[in-house]
Amino acid sequence: MQQGKVLRTILLTLLVLVLISGAFMGGLIAGNALPVRLLPSGQGTQAANTEVPAQQTTAEGAAVCTDYTSSSTPEELKQTFAPFWETWSLLHENFVDQPLDDVALMRGAISGMLAATGDKHTTYMDPTEFEQANASMEGEYEGIGAWVDTTGEYVQIISPMKGSPAEAAGLRANDIVIAVDGEDQTGVPGDLVLKKILGPAGEAVTLTIRRGEETLEFTIIRAKITVPVVDYRMLDNNIAYLALYSFNDQATSQLRAALKELMAQKPAGLIFDLRDNGGGYLSTAIDVVSEFIPSGVVMYEEYGDGTRDAYTAKRGGRATEIPLVVLVNEGTASASEITAGAIQDLGRGKLVGVRTYGKGSVQNWIPLTTEKGGVRITIARWLTPKGTQISDIGLTPDLIVEMTEEDYAQGRDPQLDAAVQLLLQP
Repeated sequence: MQQGKVLRTILLTLLVLVLISGAFMGGLIAGNALPVRLLPSGQGTQAANTEVPAQQTTAEGAAVCTDYTSSSTPEELKQTFAPFWETWSLLHENFVDQPLDDVALMRGAISGMLAATGDKHTTYMDPTEFEQANASMEGEYEGIGAWVDTTGEYVQIISPMKGSPAEAAGLRANDIVIAVDGEDQTGVPGDLVLKKILGPAGEAVTLTIRRGEETLEFTIIRAKITVPVVDYRMLDNNIAYLALYSFNDQATSQLRAALKELMAQKPAGLIFDLRDNGGGYLSTAIDVVSEFIPSGVVMYEEYGDGTRDAYTAKRGGRATEIPLVVLVNEGTASASEITAGAIQDLGRGKLVGVRTYGKGSVQNWIPLTTEKGGVRITIARWLTPKGTQISDIGLTPDLIVEMTEEDYAQGRDPQLDAAVQLLLQP
């Protein structure tokens, strides 16, 4: 009985902590994409069964948990949490399949509480998911190599990573995962679909994809993935090309090294490719955009009470005067949109491509102090320097250039071609 009481106290504490506390991580995350990757071997949820809590019957005949509310629940929350514990008790007393997995119930309760905010980016991650989500920003893991959004009706591909098995197989931005290994995923929560996609390097997973009106099937061999950061080279006509694939903790240093090498060749113009960049750290986005903008406000962060914090460009950017074109597409999300939006609003360069993803909010990723996973909570929305909010809307390029199925099949890049021509105009 004593052990059961201790566990019940821990469960309540976890719920309350999500409401009123949490230790902040070192950096803000501006991305909404979780990479598909390997679930560490041997990890999983073990059922933790406890005794049914002590109850008493009210005048209306309802069983109410008294053990929790009297000894564990903060005084100001006793009335609020009474229906929760009543439901907990009724479930343990009456549900047909016993024993219940109390850990799974606890995690489901947290997930439901966060979902009740109505914000699809405010979510709970179990310990494995939280570890994986943070490992992706450190540059290496195992999986198929795709940034995904797990918050919708189905898991959606935001973008395949450069050089990944997902890219080699032909996955694209906006692909919808409707089945995994032949199993229909309709109505299955995104985090559970993600776990089905996970698996050891060298093993295959078959994804059934809805792409527009088409239904396609891809068999992908999982591999060890090194998260790509930059790619750069000189093009014809003395045009420099620089692609950034992630705003992780390596992005700033690698971007600066690439710019140093490119600018030493005195290019006539620069193409900055942010296509299929699913985002990353907000602080990295400010560092990156400061390489192209010499001064001034590059974004605003707006909080629930209407107050704003302004973020200004840092001094010492390496490419603040060179003619600039930024490539964007439907996989350009979050921190990428912060960067592209500032460049567009301040007239520093033109955007070429198609409308971006539309992720305009900032999340704190907060580990629970009990090491039982973590929560991702939207703390603010970001605005471009002109005060434009792009959530669920995206950025509209100055020059819209589509990529057709034939372009993909033939390896053509009309968006890059258009950017070159724009820079060559007198």
